[in-house]
Amino acid sequence: MLLAILPLLLLAQSEPTNAIAPGVWMREGDLKSYGHCNNAIIEMKDYLLVVDANFPSGAKAMQTEIPALSKKPIRYVILTHHHGDHAYGNALWTRAGVTTVGHKALVQEMQRYEPKRWQEESGKRDDVKAIAASTLEPPKELFDKSPRVFEDSTRRVEVWNFGWGHTKGDAYIWLPKEGILIAGDAIVNGPYNYTGDSHLANWIKILSKVEKQWKPTKIIPGHGKSGGAEMLRSQIEFFEAMQKSVATQVKAGATKDSLKSPDLPANLKPWAGDGIKAQLTNFFEEATTSKPAGSRIP
Repeated sequence: MLLAILPLLLLAQSEPTNAIAPGVWMREGDLKSYGHCNNAIIEMKDYLLVVDANFPSGAKAMQTEIPALSKKPIRYVILTHHHGDHAYGNALWTRAGVTTVGHKALVQEMQRYEPKRWQEESGKRDDVKAIAASTLEPPKELFDKSPRVFEDSTRRVEVWNFGWGHTKGDAYIWLPKEGILIAGDAIVNGPYNYTGDSHLANWIKILSKVEKQWKPTKIIPGHGKSGGAEMLRSQIEFFEAMQKSVATQVKAGATKDSLKSPDLPANLKPWAGDGIKAQLTNFFEEATTSKPAGSRIP
């Protein structure tokens, strides 16, 4: 028995869960060790909402850990987008009687990129392989019009899609009373931006709209530590600096292979990491083709 629970105990140690507000928690995923995303747990009057399904190992860990936070049943898992670290645990949740929820465009993204990505991960990850499925399970409930609202006498939770940003199916979860924003990988805190499926120019516009419209005071990112409004501002400024730098270099005759990273101010340097070359390439694609970086054939 001890050997069976030991892996989950190790996960709990490296992936802490912290209260963001009364009845709202963030579980910080260990991306480096396990490939996991961050998750949010939101307590309603009679049930719980979880944001993102995670990889199967992350889903299994949460199902073990969440009862220590609240004895209420988990009723819904809201998916922020289709990427594996946020959605490949879907089947474990539905097998436990939970309804997975996503935007209609998330399924369109799945149809475009799957089953290829699922099969690749099944060859690398035992937890995906153990699902014993040929592809990612789609969400059981879809919404098209925004917002999809979850509301009772204790809390209002709004789920919005603003179009193609990080992906076409991005969901922004907004808690208006608490001023809390949960946006999956549309907002990250650090060098975690994946831009390969994105519409970068529109992503910047969406984030600017969210900042102005909601003025969030607390943000749960897809990866990295939780924070406040400064996280969203830094994400916007990082993208704007990248976009401006690439446009200037293209005007001067730069090629994709000759692109150089921008000279970032100190507050934006934490967003520059190993993925910056790929990010520059995606900004270059948009600057030179006038098409979204994610419009290429997968």
